[in-house]
Amino acid sequence: MQNFTNGMAADLIPGQWVKSRMSEANGMCIELAELPQGRIAIRNSTDPAGAALIVSSAEMEAFIDGAKKGEFDALCTLN
Repeated sequence: MQNFTNGMAADLIPGQWVKSRMSEANGMCIELAELPQGRIAIRNSTDPAGAALIVSSAEMEAFIDGAKKGEFDALCTLN
């Protein structure tokens, strides 16, 4: 089993990367990839070879819950 760590080059992570359908046409978005043991890799779509952030499914669930509740809305411009 491959050892996936925070900061590793995202292009070294095999599998399918997915992003939101709301991503702009120029690809400015984050992308996610499913990893073994319920973990998730996150990368910047404009830098697919850049550093990946690795989180647990529980961490991702907490983030999604907060996003749905608008807890991060002040951090970005929503159009």
